[in-house]
Amino acid sequence: MSQGILVIIEHGNSKINRISLEALTGAQKLAAETGQPVFAAVLAEDCSAMTKILSSKKVDKIYAVASPQLADYTPDGYTIALAQLIEKIDPTYVVVGHSYQARDYAAKLALRCGGAMMSDCIAMKSDGGALVLTRQVFAGKFNADYTFESDGPCFISLQAAAYNADALESGSGAVEDFAVEIDTADIRTTVLESFEGTKKDVDLAASDIILAIGRGLKEEDNLEMAEELASALGADIGASRPVCDDGWVGVDRQVGSSGQTVSPKLYLSLGISGAIQHVVGMKGSKYIVAINKDPHAPIFDIADVAVVGDLFEIVPKLTEAVKAAK
Repeated sequence: MSQGILVIIEHGNSKINRISLEALTGAQKLAAETGQPVFAAVLAEDCSAMTKILSSKKVDKIYAVASPQLADYTPDGYTIALAQLIEKIDPTYVVVGHSYQARDYAAKLALRCGGAMMSDCIAMKSDGGALVLTRQVFAGKFNADYTFESDGPCFISLQAAAYNADALESGSGAVEDFAVEIDTADIRTTVLESFEGTKKDVDLAASDIILAIGRGLKEEDNLEMAEELASALGADIGASRPVCDDGWVGVDRQVGSSGQTVSPKLYLSLGISGAIQHVVGMKGSKYIVAINKDPHAPIFDIADVAVVGDLFEIVPKLTEAVKAAK
């Protein structure tokens, strides 16, 4: 009988990606409801740096899946290795963060394991013994609940910021090496070079403070005013889609359904009305402060602090106050 929640850990430069820590938080919460153990799997040529991090978390067992064929990510390598692990431990649920990497291999892995997959979920819970998964539909306007009908393991990918990585419970996880057999001939992809297609100054998903700018800033020349406040706050600049479309900032700064999903400790928006496409990407923020001259701006519906007024009068004074407080 299958048992356990397996979280597949994504990493880079010997660090665990935040989206995997969020997925692990979700697994811990589901485990508390179901009584099932939580497992984590790390795939690499050398797993030690990642397993060391995970060993201080509340995880029942950490599987170190090490192989020279896993030095670089390939969909074939991950699928072959994880299929062997899943066959061995027979988990009930397999959880991944909804990253580009997971989108590349997870559905393929689910098919190989005879399971079913639900992607881009924002929540999961147990209801009367059945797993209920929640997804956003119609550009985030509604939430829809789904359940599985599958004899194999249930695969779930969780949207970024679906769970809070800071809420991850500490503990003591035992590490177990898991040997896999991977024939190099079965790996059809060869990594020639690793690079970033778009240079990113910042990963907004990892930011504690974000200052987001919208069309209310009126023109690109006013960006300097926002940047001065961001510098005083120690914030990273985010933006709505229209601002990115106009080229004021790079598309890597875009927050929303077609950009990044973020969950900072503080989200300060300047001149953003709050279209649903933007809100779905930042509503998981811990504290939201919105400045807008329109008292009926939709963003005020989710803001913890709503400031109605002219941002060109407010921002310079706020910048001075922040600097004076330091």
